[in-house]
Amino acid sequence: MQGRKAAIVDTILTLPLVLPPTVLGFFLLVLFGRNGPLGIFLTRMGQKGVIFTWKATVIAATVVSFPLMYRSARGAFKQIDQELIWAGRTLGMSEWKVFIRVMVPEAWPGLMAGLALSFSRSLGEFGATLMIAGNIPGKTQTMPMAIYFATAGGDMRTAWIWVFIIVAISCLSLAVTTYFDSRRSG
Repeated sequence: MQGRKAAIVDTILTLPLVLPPTVLGFFLLVLFGRNGPLGIFLTRMGQKGVIFTWKATVIAATVVSFPLMYRSARGAFKQIDQELIWAGRTLGMSEWKVFIRVMVPEAWPGLMAGLALSFSRSLGEFGATLMIAGNIPGKTQTMPMAIYFATAGGDMRTAWIWVFIIVAISCLSLAVTTYFDSRRSG
């Protein structure tokens, strides 16, 4: 896909990266709410609503962090040597086999770096999650919300524990990103 259509698709898939999280959360609330198009669809499919459930936390984190994965994957696939793809086709591989056996292995370091970055971003999601899932301890409370509400309640010990955990996970994720990024460039 090229031209104007590609630009529109790229804009839509990247938009969550630049929207304020509460705006994104509002859109998710409208889409997945009881009277929203996806909410109505899920109800017709026999699913209970997703608003204020753990599923909403997953949706919010995924939507907010997806652009990092998308942009990383797009860049990784663009860097593939076209001669490798043509060689696969010349050897009689179907498009699916070219994708699985040539493109994915070549893009793998970029895909893993994107996955690590998007995971790290999803750890810090606060605004969209609060809008669509709320802050129900034991059900929809995420680490950033636990930090915020512990701090607001004066429980600095608990806040520091959560901060330490999220910093440790984030550092590990950045190490993975750096590892795969160095494999991609070297």
